[in-house]
Amino acid sequence: MLPLIDQILTTAGCGDLPAVRQAIEDACFNQTSFVDAVLDCEGVRERDFLMALAKTLSLPWWEPKEEDLPTEQGMRRMLPAEIALRHRLLPIYTEENKDDVADETTGEPVRTLHIATFDPLSLVAHQRVAASLTMPVVWHVGPRTRIVEGLQKLYGLGADTFEKILRGRADWGAEDLRDEVTVLDEPEDEEASVVRFVNQIIRRGLEQRATDIHVEPQQDRLRIRYRIDGRLEELPVPENIKSLQASVIARLKIMARLDIAEKRLPQDGRINLELDGLAIDVRVATIPSVEGESISLRLLAQQQVTVNRLGLTDNIRPVVDELLKLPNGIILITGPTGSGKSTTLYAFLTELNQTHRRIVTIEDPVEYKMPGIVQIAVKPEIGLTFGAGLRSILRGDPNVVMIGEMRDLETTEIAVRAALTGHLVFSTLHTNDAIGGITRLIDMGVEPFLVSSAVRAFFAQRLVRKLCPLCKTPTQVEEPYLKSIGFPSHVRGQIMRAVGCDACRGSGFQGRLSIYEVVLVTHALQHLINSRAHPAEFHKQALKDGYIPMRGYGFQKVLSGETTIEEVLSVTAASDRQHNPQTTTIAAPTRLAA
Repeated sequence: MLPLIDQILTTAGCGDLPAVRQAIEDACFNQTSFVDAVLDCEGVRERDFLMALAKTLSLPWWEPKEEDLPTEQGMRRMLPAEIALRHRLLPIYTEENKDDVADETTGEPVRTLHIATFDPLSLVAHQRVAASLTMPVVWHVGPRTRIVEGLQKLYGLGADTFEKILRGRADWGAEDLRDEVTVLDEPEDEEASVVRFVNQIIRRGLEQRATDIHVEPQQDRLRIRYRIDGRLEELPVPENIKSLQASVIARLKIMARLDIAEKRLPQDGRINLELDGLAIDVRVATIPSVEGESISLRLLAQQQVTVNRLGLTDNIRPVVDELLKLPNGIILITGPTGSGKSTTLYAFLTELNQTHRRIVTIEDPVEYKMPGIVQIAVKPEIGLTFGAGLRSILRGDPNVVMIGEMRDLETTEIAVRAALTGHLVFSTLHTNDAIGGITRLIDMGVEPFLVSSAVRAFFAQRLVRKLCPLCKTPTQVEEPYLKSIGFPSHVRGQIMRAVGCDACRGSGFQGRLSIYEVVLVTHALQHLINSRAHPAEFHKQALKDGYIPMRGYGFQKVLSGETTIEEVLSVTAASDRQHNPQTTTIAAPTRLAA
């Protein structure tokens, strides 16, 4: 076999043959697929190797576009999901037998099934297909990535598990549960179960960088959706998964230690997961609906976030560094839910987390657990509110305090007093832009002179999708359009557009990045706040002080090839309508008031 593989590797132009031979020997010893082992070797080009393998075996090559992958319900019935998914065999189409042979039972013409595989040398796969099918089969060779995508699209996640459950070959119960941490990368039992199916849902979400998973009962089906890069995408699942709706939801509730008998009231819980050694914290929320309980899972990877990973531009980073050196004052981050405010706060705290500082936080809930920092979760049902917790914190000799959100006047007034008595305070507000933070505090009932004296800076931020580095391409945009949106014509850079490839699942985007605006409370702005000036005056003064509107910051990211104009416009529309800047200048803000 090795001489044949050597010949194929040489034909495909693959490099390190000794390393590939060793990988093949290891796979044979472990009784795993050596084609997988070859494809996983560094320097082996998947497409070239598989095309050479197909040519050597005289098998046809199959490589459709993503939109041409088989989706017909009839194709699912041609090959059992258990066989298709276990051996990664994709039924692609059928055709009438050219010999006009009729089926002895039905009298219908015999059809030939065409199956795509990337491992045509798997004898077990051939034997399983021959044992389960009576129709002739024609084998094709295709790319591994396309076949895996096609299987998910055709059968849905966990279809093999679903088949076994319906046949009564799998059970689940208390013995399947872990008391503390659910390890998703543990070996799976041969007998599939609801436990395994739920783990597959969560694992797939983590692999696709989903931030949220929604399990939503509908009238005739159970819909599962992932929020990836801010957009919801539906996960293909088996057609009849609705029949297991109660079991799937009960399993999730047990994992989150919720009351499975209570289906009339919303419940909140947490799941601690481990995937490939990475700790994942999952916040679980149930909502009773007319079709059954809907469950939302928020996935939070417990990894350290630093200021360096925020992607701050060169004109904003020095401002942040200066603010983090302050001994006291309030630094507020504004934006809607899901705009990345908590991540930015934690990055600031990570930068400040040193042995000579005592940092205490009060949050609802604690999203990231940080070593070296005292973190408190509010519990209103027992009287531990933001206000009550903050009073206790200030008696505990902190240097830095982080408040999850300034929700009411009581909390805000305590935070202001803390800032004026020598503490550095971080918190968040829900406003459209940084300037709006000033009016929001005053509207809450804080005296203007306290706002101007205590607050050092207002941040606002949004998340935009990041262009896929593998498929983004330069584009030309008409000058009149750029002028109409205030795009900086005097700054050089290349505008890119999204294309779509296998790596980004055809979206053209991979991941998200933050765009910011920062308003420093300078002496001039302090004077305007104290005199209760109109918000438009705050905006004019901030521009004089070097304030860059969020749209301008986003345009910098466009010029650096990280995102698109459309992404920036979609998240800055509200603040732009409020202030409507005609031009965008790129400069550094002036120094804040002493």
